[in-house]
Amino acid sequence: MNAGVRVFAEYHRDFEDVCDVVVVGSGPGGAVVAYELARAGKDVVLVEEGPPFTPEDFELDGALSMARTMREGGLRTTRGTIMATMQANALGGGSLVNSAICVRAPEFTLDGWCDEFGLEASTRADLDPHYQAIEDFLGIAPTPDDVQGPRNLLFREACDALGYSSEPIARNVRGCVGSGECFNGCRARAKQSTDVSYVPAAIEAGARVYTSLQVQNVLASGSRVWGVTGRVVRPFTEELGHRFRIQAKVVVLAAGCMATPVLLQRSGVANGSGQVGENLQFHPGVAAMGVFPRETQPQFGATQGYQSLEFVRDGYKLETLWAPPGVFAVRLPGLGFDLKRSLSMIPHAAIWDAIATCNRSKGRVRARRWGMDPSLRWRLDPKDLTILVEGLWRLVELFFAAGATRVLPGVHGLPEEFRSLDEARRIRSREFRETDFTLAGNHVFSTTRMHGDGRFGVVDEFGRCHETDNLYIADTGVLPRSPSVNPMLTLMALARRTGRQIAARV
Repeated sequence: MNAGVRVFAEYHRDFEDVCDVVVVGSGPGGAVVAYELARAGKDVVLVEEGPPFTPEDFELDGALSMARTMREGGLRTTRGTIMATMQANALGGGSLVNSAICVRAPEFTLDGWCDEFGLEASTRADLDPHYQAIEDFLGIAPTPDDVQGPRNLLFREACDALGYSSEPIARNVRGCVGSGECFNGCRARAKQSTDVSYVPAAIEAGARVYTSLQVQNVLASGSRVWGVTGRVVRPFTEELGHRFRIQAKVVVLAAGCMATPVLLQRSGVANGSGQVGENLQFHPGVAAMGVFPRETQPQFGATQGYQSLEFVRDGYKLETLWAPPGVFAVRLPGLGFDLKRSLSMIPHAAIWDAIATCNRSKGRVRARRWGMDPSLRWRLDPKDLTILVEGLWRLVELFFAAGATRVLPGVHGLPEEFRSLDEARRIRSREFRETDFTLAGNHVFSTTRMHGDGRFGVVDEFGRCHETDNLYIADTGVLPRSPSVNPMLTLMALARRTGRQIAARV
């Protein structure tokens, strides 16, 4: 499965390599770029800091899984507004542990990008051919009913009852068995994460893949870059070992919306605009749990199989959700016996969430004095808080429409549970503070945003850094702001375009 992938045990000394293009990061952006370039006959080296995982490596225990697959053990948070945010550290990046959601950005969102950020070739019509190519390659299709499970189908029933639009979520899976294990890594290998799709395809086309390499510096001279340097890192320990240097005609950074700006800041590259690490944005999310008279067996069924885009223009998206119970426990009321009582409801429960666009809420990423982990500061704007409150209300409304007998909102200042929709109406009249919510935001954007004017952005709309001839970025940092929906498919479409642009120039 990992043929052609160099792993930690194979590094015995300092080493150097030379190639046409070095791509840093093997997630949805980097893997697509590497594949497109290798397919075009370029000599490509794909570098990944994390290790490869096989089904035997996946852990069902949520805490242990996060400690192995996530940066900072899955405990990374923002300052300012305290919010958990998880980024993967593994071959395949976030595609290894996300829910496989692949949704095209709405036309109105992309039109807004073009109008506000001086873009000329990033409308839906421009990106649709790239969306289609990614969908064809990964077999992206709506989730069928036979792997939805009760908790997803209850969401559909609720939307139908209230007259809200809903649809099965399109996902990059082949032969999904509805195990609900996306978060821990798909043991069935049905999820087409890049480690089982684009990375093997890039290897077959001639790319070399090195894992357990932490890139620490981009080598630059004037307006050109000429490679990267760093250290071998032991998996799960952050212990640094041998040194490496990879020389290349082109460098592509796809290390992630938080890691790429740290690397640029440490290297002193591509930041004449002062925009590197600025404009940090998230999709903050709220979730609630509904309890039903009959068993829902929520551990079975597609992790996130149904969604409603009814309120996307209002700034939020509704969707179903599943993760290990230990992860959800942070939102459940009680300690000790009372917490056990809350957890005992799970066999009769469903958990749904709302993610918000939150374009007003911004922050920044800064390199720390030591190490490569970022310092994150972000503040939730009060107007965006009202959007999250509205999203919570819709979730509660949906649960009761589906026949729930109680709903646990998981919000400070509200009752631990509501027994009726009338009881829940206080959500719409209460004044909330950001600290009342247990927020999470794993969709991250804009820290190296694209802009038609180099004074206000880091890259152009094809991913090339404005101040350099041969440095590109291909992660969600290039998104000028939220895509209104889950970002992976849009990132991959942009990365495909970036890869083809580089191939035409090298």
